[in-house]
Amino acid sequence: MDKLLGALSLCRKAGKLVMGFDPVAESVAKGNAQLVLLAADLAPGSRKKALRFCEGAGLAPRELPFTQQELLAVTPKRTGVFAVIDTGLAQLVERQLAPAGPEGGKPLRAEQ
Repeated sequence: MDKLLGALSLCRKAGKLVMGFDPVAESVAKGNAQLVLLAADLAPGSRKKALRFCEGAGLAPRELPFTQQELLAVTPKRTGVFAVIDTGLAQLVERQLAPAGPEGGKPLRAEQ
């Protein structure tokens, strides 16, 4: 878990982490987002909208094993939608998500 937060922090420090619903939606629409991440406690309506715009772009967002409150360790304000806009950093975050267990970090689909 600490490695995942470290990877997200690295993305932010490198200027490659887009934070917030509207900026992420714009990043996805422009084709810049390599990986979309959703906080574990994202509101159902926001989750559904995020899944829809990702699906339209052919992306499968991943669920983080952290709440928005826990993500304040990485972000300057409370938010539940993120995009990594660098391929290498997106792969780093993906690798950290993989060992999160059978449920953590799973790809999400619109019917959820």
